[in-house]
Amino acid sequence: MSSSSTRVLALVSSHEVRIPSGDAWLYGDLAAPPAFSGVVLFAHGSGSGRHSARNRQVAQRLQQEGIATLLFDLLTAKEEQVDLQTREHRFDIPLLTRRMQDATTWAQSQSQLQGKPIGFFGASTGSAAALIAAARLGGRIAAVVSRGGRPDLAGNAALAAVSAPTLLIVGGADQGVIELNEHAFAYLQCDKRLDIVPGATHLFEERGALEQVSQLAANWFASHFTSHEPTALQ
Repeated sequence: MSSSSTRVLALVSSHEVRIPSGDAWLYGDLAAPPAFSGVVLFAHGSGSGRHSARNRQVAQRLQQEGIATLLFDLLTAKEEQVDLQTREHRFDIPLLTRRMQDATTWAQSQSQLQGKPIGFFGASTGSAAALIAAARLGGRIAAVVSRGGRPDLAGNAALAAVSAPTLLIVGGADQGVIELNEHAFAYLQCDKRLDIVPGATHLFEERGALEQVSQLAANWFASHFTSHEPTALQ
């Protein structure tokens, strides 16, 4: 890490937040570097949460690029306990999508974040929720990135309705998921790109693989945040 990146991280303001969603409260961590260009909401994958080491590594890279991040639990603590036993919530895409929309509404109501471009970073099943939410929210979302995701679970109609520039990142050794992403990519009608990280498996655990993901995501968000003018909250 360069000395300039270290200085930026040292100035990042971070605090825990509570996000209302129906009858539930979702807990998250909002981190904002000085003069940030936008904020990225993370939709974690199945069986994961806001403390995901992989998502936190990506978030730290975004913060180095002057982008705020919001990592939050899509499920409540009680729902997570149930899901560990039954796995009934991790593939409940409608529930996860509503939570993404509620978190976006909350973010746009915060004085610190008002007027800032909003992006989504989804992993695994969280990618589907992020893409459906982006399709519903239209111009309020500036960009979407999917890491080893299941964008196919969003459905062809939702994929075709996404207007936010979308980047799909897949590991070159993640057989099966590559094909699912290629299928989803064909239905996207927005500014789009599909990047394959050579030799990487589903969790990008290979040396340097997650660093590549982080840099690709940072470049994508930084580029599209610069030119985006958020749609006013309705």
